[in-house]
Parts: sequence; structure tokens; C-alpha cells
Amino acid sequence: MKVTFPHMGNVYIGAKFLMDGLGIDYVIPPFNSKRALEIGSLYSPEEICLPFKIMMGNYIESIERGADTIILTGSCGPCRFGEYAELQMKILKKLGKNLDFIVLDLPSDIGFDELKRRINKISSQSLKSKKGKYMALVNAYRIIGLIDALEAKAHERAGYEVNKGECKGLLNECKRKLLDTNNPKEAISILKEYHKKMDEVEISREKNPIRVAIIGEIYTIIEPFSNLYIEDKLMEMGVSTKRTLSPSWWVYNTVLLSPFGLTAKRIRDAAKEYLPLGVGGHGQECVGEAILSYEEGFDGAIQIFPLGCMPEIVSKSILPSISRDKNFPILSLVVDEMTGEAGYQTRLEAFIDLLERRRGYVLSGN
Repeated sequence: MKVTFPHMGNVYIGAKFLMDGLGIDYVIPPFNSKRALEIGSLYSPEEICLPFKIMMGNYIESIERGADTIILTGSCGPCRFGEYAELQMKILKKLGKNLDFIVLDLPSDIGFDELKRRINKISSQSLKSKKGKYMALVNAYRIIGLIDALEAKAHERAGYEVNKGECKGLLNECKRKLLDTNNPKEAISILKEYHKKMDEVEISREKNPIRVAIIGEIYTIIEPFSNLYIEDKLMEMGVSTKRTLSPSWWVYNTVLLSPFGLTAKRIRDAAKEYLPLGVGGHGQECVGEAILSYEEGFDGAIQIFPLGCMPEIVSKSILPSISRDKNFPILSLVVDEMTGEAGYQTRLEAFIDLLERRRGYVLSGN
């Protein structure tokens, strides 16, 4: 078995060290690029959403490097993501690629016995003891939590840093170092070291930067290639950002809290006034996050989602009401393989300029 997995933000880091801990051979797909998107778009249905196309590109590039097993999380909710694996398997089979898909759905959807069977397909390839397998899982969870927290810290502190680009530089340096080791314990030490370095970055709280919340569909807000590296762009503009959804957030809420019906409870409670029911994907969370970001004093929010994403289309139709009722600016950005970076950049700069002018207008007492 030589496993691979699609890129989605920092998922590759957690997956890498889980496989390292288990002693299972794996392939990390090349980082997302125009080539991956072109390959994925070539073999995908024309109207399918952007994440599907990028993932197809990931798989094919990994197959070229010897991968024969794909690990993917699943969803049986009212979102097309639940059909990804079935459709992707059929497409790859037609291309003559006979791979094994291991789809990790929630036990509430497929039952504990079936989930255990699927997990055993992976763990049975490891020669580690039961304790060793457990520690591999624990270490991978710690690593994904640490890298997500470091990333959040960099995005928040970038608006206050004295030496522009220092937070971004440290974050990228840390990720490069993580790829140079196959030892989960060493990875944890590296992450702790860079948390300390990030805390020591010289900042000035007198700067009072524009603060923006990033909300929307989970894949397109955490996978930088799909959103044209919006968080990097905002860091370079001196904007402080916050993004609640992350791989570690997903694991904590979906795997650990969902059996008790507590998934994203605070966010869902905040959304109830405007969207009391789940609509699939993270549509309800998008609405709740918009309200919470307003209550937390952010200057505005940016919603990002792929063209045709049904849950986010519902959210987008509600956000103007929130913006009007709360006097809170919200920009919606729709992305697909045809999105032009120049126009995207212009809209982003215009929105930040609006927030700056709006803040100046309020501070002047008008």
C-alpha cells in the first residue's frame, strides 16, 4: 500500500506525520498548481465545483508517483462532497487507474463497524503495536493542532508586526522544516520552537490594523491555491485576519463533538436568528461566523466559496441582511478555474480601502 490524500490547507502535514508514525508508505501530492487544476478540470464534469477538480489533479499527480490508495474523508449530508469519492472512483477507473479509495465517513452515517473496517484497512498495514498506533494518531492530532494555531497566530499578528513580512516568513520557514523530517516528535519540537519565535515577533499594538474574518466553504478558505492566496495577500497589506475553520477545527468538531450533537454549537447558535437549520456543507457556520465576527469587533468579513456551491449560495443570500442589520461590510468572492487574479485582487483592495475609509469616517464622529 502506498497512500495519498488530497491537499486541503495543512491536512498534508497531519497526514504525513500520521503515516510516518504508523510506518506506512505514502505520497504527498505536489502542491496545488495550474497543472493540477488543468489535469483535474480535463477529467471532471464541467459544472462540478472547484475542490473536486483540484482533488482529481492531486490524485493523478500522486498516481504518477506510485500511489495506489486514496484516503478521503466523507460526508453523507446535503452537499455534493458526499458524492466525490464515488464519482472520482468511476472517473479514475475509466482512465484505467485502479485505486483503492478508503472513505472515512462519520459512524452516524455508516455505523461503527463499517468505520472500524475502513480504518483497519489502513492500520493493518502498520507493523506498530497497538500503543504505537495510538501514539501515532495522538501525535498527528497534536501536530495538526499546532500548525493550525501557528498559522492563526501569524495571520493575526501580521497586522501588528513592526518588520513587515516577518510573520509570513516564520510560518513558511516552519512548514519547510516540517517537510525535512519524518519524526513526529521532532515535528512537535519544531512547532513549539516556532510558536515561541512567533510570540517574540516585535509588534506594535498602536497600529490598530483593519481586522477581517475569513468565512465560507471550508475547502476554499483553507486551501490557499483555491482562493488565490488571499490570506497571504491580506498579510502583505497589513491586515489582521481570523479564520475559524481549519483541519484541526474539523477534526475536533466533526469527530469528537458530533456524536454528542455539539458540533460548532456556539457558531450554530449565533446563526439561529437568520438560518436556524443546517443546509449542508458549512452554510450555517458561515452565517454564524459573520454574526460572531461582528460581535467580536471585526471591521468586515470576506466570504469565499466555489461556483455552484449550494450551501454557500444559501448563505450568500442571507449575508446582505446581516450586513444591513448590523451595519457590517461583507464581501462575497466566488472562485472557479476561470477566476482572474487581477480582478480578484482589485475587488480585495477595494474592499480593504472601503473598510479603511469607513473606519476613518466613524472616528471623525460623522
